[in-house]
Amino acid sequence: MANLFSGVVERVFGERIEALARERVNLAVRALDDSHDRLWGAGDRFPRERRRFNREEILKDALDAWRDNPLARRVVALTTQYVVGGGISIESDDAAAHEFLNAWWNHRLNRMLIRCYEWCDELTRTGEIFPTLATDVSGMSYVRAIPASLIAEIECAGNDLEQEIKFMEFSSHATASVGGEARSWAGYREQGDAPDEEGKFETVMLHYAINRPIGALRGESDLAPILRWLTRYAAWLEDRVRLNRFRQSFLYVVYGKFKDAAQRLARQAELNANPPNPGSILVADDGQERWDVMSPKLDSFEANTDGLAVKKMVAVGAGAPLHFLAEPESATRTTAESSDEPTFRHYEQRQIYFRWILGDVARIVLRRRAAVDKRINPNAKIVVKTPDIYARDNGGLATAAKSIIEGFLQLRERNLIDDAELLRLAYRFAGEVVDVEEVLKGGEGSRWQIADSK
Repeated sequence: MANLFSGVVERVFGERIEALARERVNLAVRALDDSHDRLWGAGDRFPRERRRFNREEILKDALDAWRDNPLARRVVALTTQYVVGGGISIESDDAAAHEFLNAWWNHRLNRMLIRCYEWCDELTRTGEIFPTLATDVSGMSYVRAIPASLIAEIECAGNDLEQEIKFMEFSSHATASVGGEARSWAGYREQGDAPDEEGKFETVMLHYAINRPIGALRGESDLAPILRWLTRYAAWLEDRVRLNRFRQSFLYVVYGKFKDAAQRLARQAELNANPPNPGSILVADDGQERWDVMSPKLDSFEANTDGLAVKKMVAVGAGAPLHFLAEPESATRTTAESSDEPTFRHYEQRQIYFRWILGDVARIVLRRRAAVDKRINPNAKIVVKTPDIYARDNGGLATAAKSIIEGFLQLRERNLIDDAELLRLAYRFAGEVVDVEEVLKGGEGSRWQIADSK
């Protein structure tokens, strides 16, 4: 019977069913081909990217946490304190390039020495920064950063996500809209970056991101994994404060024999007007009036363990030991120093990336200046100097370098190693990475200069 019914349906409605099926397939394929649906639908072009609403929510929550939560503020501040430290400087071996870079670095409209702290805070808080470069006809560039929360979409080359062509802002945040359209910024292109006929450069935007999975465009905030734990710790701490407040509160209950409610209320009004002072003694006739104290019986067991467990999650997500977050979990100095090592490695990696960001911006600034000033070498070497992450390392490195040099000098005297190997080992244990051949050439030149002077 079922086969007969299926045959009738197939004969009568078969063509219509097939047409509907083809229409649904076409709609599905069209949705996958549409750029908007690719961004939001199951056929996402960037499957490793956060959804836009989720990214906006995290950026807002991270900023709110940094503003209101002391732990979040401390996590961000710690990163900047170690990465930027006492300040960052920039140098070049080319005299003309060095002079211009210092003028750009210290320009009143740039203030890069101070701006480094703001950029590092923003990079930690949002996971990415969007600097813009505006250059005048003299080749001097001015740097500003656009908040990551204002960038709605990034247009990239069809075959390479890292070649960013255009940045679009949200229309609701646009400050310079024309006809209701949101403001957009051109991405930097090294090959086509040149002044126009009037000597003006195009204002461009750059993009630097951390915690970015391969295949994604946007970065991730350092606070993103710990936002929920920051909220839970703040709520737990607030409950503890409220609990302790109510635990210390109490009220008197007065028992007496009253003729009616009016007499009871009169006595209550009298006591409210003249409450007993703390430590005072109350005397009442037995059987006439009795005073008791009522206080809430609020007990909390293992409160310290609970709070420490939540704070450990915050510390793990921040990559910092507990004693960095005002929690002396252990009083042992050896334990504290051992837990510092991974944290300093994390800050060192972040410092390397931040140093590269500043060097990349400085390279673009130098090339723009070289386009109008032929004295500038656009390929001049640029060195960004950052402070040491851990000052105590200097003493350890000095001791290690001294010991290794004394030991390997004996091998050099016996001609078991050459000068290059001795120099490589010395710089390696001093914690520096150098070009051994260049150092040897420089040493040879200095020796001849000293000989000539004598």
